[in-house]
Order: sequence, then structure tokens, then C-alpha cells
Amino acid sequence: MGNKVVITYGTYDMLHIGHLNILKHAKTLGDYLIVGVTDENYDRSRGKLNVSQSTQERVKAIEALDFVDKVIVETHKKQKAEDMIKYKVDIFAIGDDWIGAFDYLNKFTRVEYLPRTEGISSTKLRKESFDTIKLGMVGLGHDVQAFIDEAKYVSNISINRIYSRNFTAVKRFTKNNKQIKYGHDNYDEFLDTSISAVYIDTSLNEHYILIKKALLAGKHVLCENPLAITKTELKELLFLAKKQHKVLLSALKTAFLPAFNQLLKELDSGIIGKIKEVRATKTSLYKEKNYSDAFIEQGATNLLSSYPSLLVNKILGRPKNITFFDQYENGYDTSNLIITTHKNGAIGISNVATGFKSEGDATISGTKGYIYIPAPWWLTKTFYVRFEDTHKSYTFSYELEGCGLRYMIAEFSSLIQRGNSKSEMLSPIDMIAVNRVLLEYCECKQKNKKRKSN
Repeated sequence: MGNKVVITYGTYDMLHIGHLNILKHAKTLGDYLIVGVTDENYDRSRGKLNVSQSTQERVKAIEALDFVDKVIVETHKKQKAEDMIKYKVDIFAIGDDWIGAFDYLNKFTRVEYLPRTEGISSTKLRKESFDTIKLGMVGLGHDVQAFIDEAKYVSNISINRIYSRNFTAVKRFTKNNKQIKYGHDNYDEFLDTSISAVYIDTSLNEHYILIKKALLAGKHVLCENPLAITKTELKELLFLAKKQHKVLLSALKTAFLPAFNQLLKELDSGIIGKIKEVRATKTSLYKEKNYSDAFIEQGATNLLSSYPSLLVNKILGRPKNITFFDQYENGYDTSNLIITTHKNGAIGISNVATGFKSEGDATISGTKGYIYIPAPWWLTKTFYVRFEDTHKSYTFSYELEGCGLRYMIAEFSSLIQRGNSKSEMLSPIDMIAVNRVLLEYCECKQKNKKRKSN
């Protein structure tokens, strides 16, 4: 290294003259320039949802600058202080729109606030470079209003249409929601409008046909899980999305939360050794929330098991065997204890119920320690890493903006804008693995009915 080390950090989305001016100015302050590029997951944890380029793309853009000596990735808020010590930094340079925010780092190095270039920003460039995604709402499910509210935090998304077969309900909804100007009770006419994407929140048995029609009409689809209730239907939809070059994504918001993705990274690092068991519980007394009987009668497995299945499969991979221990009342399952076995003898234990209430936490057990996620674990904000020696234990904590839906909407928008049909956070393989539990449970119920009828 040279005599004087300078470090700076930024997202550097859509690298522009403003970024270059700051970086060149930073380099003049010393001999060796280190640039920290924020990780995509870290950006989202800070509420920065509209980054259009991936971490890898942004890193490559900075590496291509001949006056930059080293590029690192920033993954958490305490990293700046750690880097000051690690790289023996003499000066930390940052734009003057942050004046005062990083004064605390003066105890590690000298903080310099540099003037920004007026009239240019990544936000402005994104608005100019990307078309607005016109998204239509399908159905009047329980998450529809929350989705509309959360979408306001994601740039380049516009929602002003909704479809439902119930014309009276559509009319009432559009009257009470000023943002939604157009209501439809004809799905074909709805798809024939200028929308480019749809969000589907209807009863489960409608998903397959609604998704299929939307894909054939050239629309990107974000749909509540499960996407389909048979293996044949699911494979057909995934194949169709690939053929149409469209995004098809399950609306499992947990998969897109910053803390959840940091949890997976920590596990990949081997922090608790070999993972032997994953336990997760999700219960909800829908009757007390005044949900309709038709909704509840879809069964606890259909309504809730996707979330613990996501955690188990993301950590342990595809199960070898699945065993169900369900409880039935009034013709539908009110609870299910789902045991899955995986490679190397690992076990997944998923507990779901609508007929009783239990603690909605999760535990991941390994040969060196364990991770505990407090309730509600599916809205992951904090997780605890614990060891036999309690002095070594520590905590990860992230802010969770809103109800969590905005991170999912941001990923859906980002995939469309980048022309990428596969999400790394929830890939087609992940969606198949999650749906496998539901599909096998449906098959088990059908086999049991046949046995009883015989």
C-alpha cells in the first residue's frame, strides 16, 4: 500500500458522473483508494429498495476504474469501523449530503465530507431509464390493501386497476381507494389493458388458471403460495413462464427479508457447524380475526405450511421423505406436524395450525451451536447465535420496514427491470421444494379418501 489510505463507501447504482467526481476527489486525498460497494441485502435492510443493478454488476463497474486500488463489499452497519482498523485507514471520504452522520468515525480516522455534483442522482437516472411497471391487482384477498400501501415505497411501480369476479365488491373497493381508478369483473378484459404485471391474491384453487392466463397474455406474475395444487400444474406454469420470458414468483415475503437472507449467509459460513435439525412453527386463529369460513376451510397445511417449508428447504435442501401428522375437524385439517428427512440424517420439523395457538418461533440446531429466531420468525428481524460457552453468543438485528411486503415487491420489480426471470432469493427450484410439501399432502389425502371409499 501507499503512504496514505483513503476509503469511501456507496451503492454506485448506475455509475454516473456524480459518483466519478466523488471517487476522483477521494483519490486526491491520499495514495491508495479503497471503495466499499454496499451489498444488495444490506441496501434493503437500510430501506434502499430501488437499486436497479446487482451487487456483482456494481462491483465490476467500480473495479473497472483504473484509479481505484481495491474494492470491497459492505454487508453490515458496523463494518465501516471494522474496516478503518483492518486497512489502517487514514481518511474516510463521503458525500456532503451525509454531513455529521459519520462524525463518530473520527475516533478511528479522519472523516472528510466531499461536495456532491448538483443535478444528478441514481434515483433520477432510474426514473429516466426504466419504464414504469403497470401492475394490476387480481382478487380481493387479505393482503391486497397492504400490498398497495407497501408498493408506494418501490419506485417505477404504478397500481390503478383491480379484478375480481365480484363486481359489487370491486365497485366498493375502487370507491374507497382513490389510487385504484379502474375495476374489472372480466379477467380477459382486465388482462387486455396496458398492465405489464399482476399480483394474485385469491382462493388457492383459482391460482393455476389465473396465472396461466396472465402468462399467456404476456404478463409477469407475483402470486400468493401455492402457485398450483398438483405437480403437473406447477411444472406447466414454470415451463410457461420460462417460455414466455416472464417472471413467475411466489409471494413468500419471508424469502426476501434482509435479516432472513443474512441468516442464510451466516449458516453457509458454518457458524453453528453441521446443521442437524430445523424446527419452525406457524399458527393462526383465523376465526378470531373474522376470516371467512371458505378461507379457513382451505386447511392449515395449504394456508401456513409454505413458510416453515421455506426455512427447512433453504437450509437442509430437498427432503428424502415427508411424513404428516394432521388433525381434522369439520372436513379439513386444523393442524399438521410435518416431519421431513434430509441428507446426512438432518430433520425438519414444521408445525402449522389454525385450530390452536402456539409460539411462532424457529430453532436451527448444529454441531457447534444453534440459532434461535423469536416469534414471529417469518417476519425475521432478530436472530440469536448461541453456543455451549454463553460468552461467545451474539445477536443479529435488522430493521424491518412496514409489514415486510415492500422487500418482496422490490425484488419482483428488480427482476422485471433487469430482464432476469429467476430470483436468487426464491428460485424456481426453491418454489418447487416448498410446494412439494403441499402437493404430497394433497396426494396423501386423495389416497386416504380412496381407501375409505373402498
